[in-house]
Amino acid sequence: MYIQVTDVEYGGRYTLKCTFSDGAVKNVDMTPILDAPAFRELKDVERFRQFGLDETIFWANGADIAPEWLYDNGIECR
Repeated sequence: MYIQVTDVEYGGRYTLKCTFSDGAVKNVDMTPILDAPAFRELKDVERFRQFGLDETIFWANGADIAPEWLYDNGIECR
């Protein structure tokens, strides 16, 4: 299934609240990937909070994250 992020909000610390094209809304803790080279500078919360959205989430340093990863690693909001 092809999934897109249709909306995203900052959820505090390193968490994003993502809405997906199938209607699911999930909180995604991004902490597990912050040691990867592309994401290290996002340990600075102010930089982490400066994301954009274009089918998935991206940052100014060129890092982006696959919507499938966000979907699979998110916890559904109730």
